[in-house]
Amino acid sequence: MAAALAVSVPAVAQSTTPAGSSAAPVAASGTPAVKAVEGNAGTTAGGAGNGSDADSTAALHRSFDERQKVLDQRSEENNYRYAVAEHDCYSTFFVNHCLGKARDSMRSVQADIRKEQLALDGEQRAQRARERDEQAALKRAQDEASAPQRAADDARNAQAYEDKQRQHQLDQAQRAAEAPQRSANAQAYQDKQRQHALDQAQRGISPSQAAANQQTYDQKQADFQRKLSEAQAQGAQKAQERVQKQQSFEKKQADAAQHKADVEARQKQAAEKAEQKRQQQVQEQQQLEQQQKQQQQQQ
Repeated sequence: MAAALAVSVPAVAQSTTPAGSSAAPVAASGTPAVKAVEGNAGTTAGGAGNGSDADSTAALHRSFDERQKVLDQRSEENNYRYAVAEHDCYSTFFVNHCLGKARDSMRSVQADIRKEQLALDGEQRAQRARERDEQAALKRAQDEASAPQRAADDARNAQAYEDKQRQHQLDQAQRAAEAPQRSANAQAYQDKQRQHALDQAQRGISPSQAAANQQTYDQKQADFQRKLSEAQAQGAQKAQERVQKQQSFEKKQADAAQHKADVEARQKQAAEKAEQKRQQQVQEQQQLEQQQKQQQQQQ
């Protein structure tokens, strides 16, 4: 059994040594690699300064992704090296001492990765906050730029509505003023009709013919009254539609104002939550460092 272990352990060590040796430079140069990525990101962002903001933002996000990949790779390599060291410790005489050293080395690298991860997360949160602020500023600028046009449109619509209302009142007043004249004209028309009937009777028109003529006249009068009623109903309906449109416009304005207030409140809550999360992460990092110091002191 011991012989089998003695043969298998060197074989595993030989098979894993190239991977460990190839991974060590990456881990050792992890920080420079991150700095190189940051430098490339800075150069890219600086070059894109002459271009569009979208290209600059995309380059910055790519740099974040590259740095995250580096951190993930370092974490995987750290875990792999610890697994190999843990396996190799069981072939030594002082197993516990060897395991402790491997664990301390793994935790030290893990703490460094954790610090860089927190820094990267902070930069990403700051970038997202900047993007939200830029979008909000752009939206406010657009609203402010279109505000004079909207105000002019609102004033023009309100003026047109008031002009229509005044014209309607003038038309009603004019119809009321012309009512006596219309009544006099109707009376004169009836007098003419009666005179015409007398003239027809004197000329020898039969009563049946006069009745037929009167029926035709009554039908024309009824048609005129029907058309007049329809015109009045259409006018009242159009006036009601104008009032409804004005109420709908006012409601849309109130809804837009409420939506703006809600968006600002949500943005404020998101900023507060991000700040609380950042403070919590800082406290967790401090607690982790204190625990590592206590463990090192105990050992």
